[in-house]
Amino acid sequence: MKLKLALLATIALVAMPSYLMAQERGGVINVATVGEPPTLDPMTSTADLVGIVTQHIFETLYTFDAKWNVTPLLAESLPEISADGKTYTIKLRDGIKFHDGSDMTSEDVVASLNRWTKLASRGKQAAEFIETITATDPATVTIQLKQSYAPLASLLAFNNSAAIILPAEKQADVMTDFVGTGPYTLKERKADQYIQLQRFDGYKSREGESDGYGGARHQYLDEIRFVPVPDPNTRVEAAVSGQYDYIDALPVESFDRLKSAQATQPLVLKPFGYPIFVFNTAEGNVKNVEIRRAIRQALSMEDMLAAAFGSTDFYALDGNIYPSNFAWSTDAGVEGNYNIADPEGAKEAATAAGYDGKPIRILTSRQYEFHYKMAQVAAEYLKLAGFAVDLQVVDWATLTQRRADKGLWDIYITHSPFLPEPALIGSLSPSSPGWWNTPARNAAVAAFSSEVDPEKRLKLWADVQKAMYDEVPYMKIGDFNGVSSKSTKLEGVEASPWPYFWNASVTK
Repeated sequence: MKLKLALLATIALVAMPSYLMAQERGGVINVATVGEPPTLDPMTSTADLVGIVTQHIFETLYTFDAKWNVTPLLAESLPEISADGKTYTIKLRDGIKFHDGSDMTSEDVVASLNRWTKLASRGKQAAEFIETITATDPATVTIQLKQSYAPLASLLAFNNSAAIILPAEKQADVMTDFVGTGPYTLKERKADQYIQLQRFDGYKSREGESDGYGGARHQYLDEIRFVPVPDPNTRVEAAVSGQYDYIDALPVESFDRLKSAQATQPLVLKPFGYPIFVFNTAEGNVKNVEIRRAIRQALSMEDMLAAAFGSTDFYALDGNIYPSNFAWSTDAGVEGNYNIADPEGAKEAATAAGYDGKPIRILTSRQYEFHYKMAQVAAEYLKLAGFAVDLQVVDWATLTQRRADKGLWDIYITHSPFLPEPALIGSLSPSSPGWWNTPARNAAVAAFSSEVDPEKRLKLWADVQKAMYDEVPYMKIGDFNGVSSKSTKLEGVEASPWPYFWNASVTK
């Protein structure tokens, strides 16, 4: 899919650095994040915040380059795949050390991948297709599949529900010893204050040029400190004043202030991704697909986007899961099922479906202010449609904990970047909060996942999108651009969905 998935140059999500001068070694940076990550174990969480922090501590066999192609990280090269697509032979790089000083071998990789298939939602997704994972020799791992599974390499590359490699003796279900192979180690964590990382002197970078998340990873900085700043307005003021070196997830209405500030400069990722309303298909009011369809019928995606992002400079009304400049773009299932804004018709549909008047529990957070604004608009439309609404506004860490409990919510609001492989979309996994697991889902996703021919996969993805619109496990609201900012003294950092700082430096 390399050629099929290549993005237009104007939307490359992870750009090569634009500066030419040598970067200086040393220094400490402070990164303002939307909040406290619920865990530092990226296998067990799909929260972007977890991936942003932990990608500096832990590494995977593969990652993504600047054009979103899978590229080796801890693996020596791309996997050798048998003609029938069932056998993946993975050669490992030599000389890789863990933070505890031990050498990485195939034994560690096998133990880690087994933990991934047991605990991670995306690992469980892959486990359905995996027969065995074995250490062929100290530097080689073989994955034997029950049938061909095209998304495997992308799943192994993703930093979200990530297949990180840990020492074989540190595979407890609950991680308490955070030992990876990454360029930075965990020095100290003070809850709700900071997560402090320091340079790992035993790190072995890949050679060559940096290339998105791939290629060389430089360790110019002595330390990286991630600081939770939950209030978006506080993050804006901190950006303008230069209090932090990098500030993530800023409200789009702050762009003009950031542009005119002296200490900082805005970074815009266009397009970043799409907001999502995820339904609880396992328990509660919205387990009934007709209720989910009635909720969708009531809502105005256009009004929610306008409330969340203001100007169309920062959003686009689009029901296709992927926008038109992606090879995956299809309008299958969209017509008549997107931006309907018909609360009166929705009221009739909900009554016919047996809606009993119990509140629809919407779980959201103000740390991503656009989530909260969309929730407010949605609540008003649902009330017009006769639904009772319980809008629960919590911090992001609490949201990620509550969404794992089937009894606590009906809808939660999140967002996703446009991912290079649709199988990476979290809601496609039956183990992901939302728990979409129906015959239609299983048939469509299995056909898509087992096909290796690029042209056929494009058509089969259209079938998956149609099933998503038919059964409404979640709703895409539209496309949006992301805004963050960085200090004018910070080099080596570009706009990206999961900002990384191993190539960052501070000018003296």
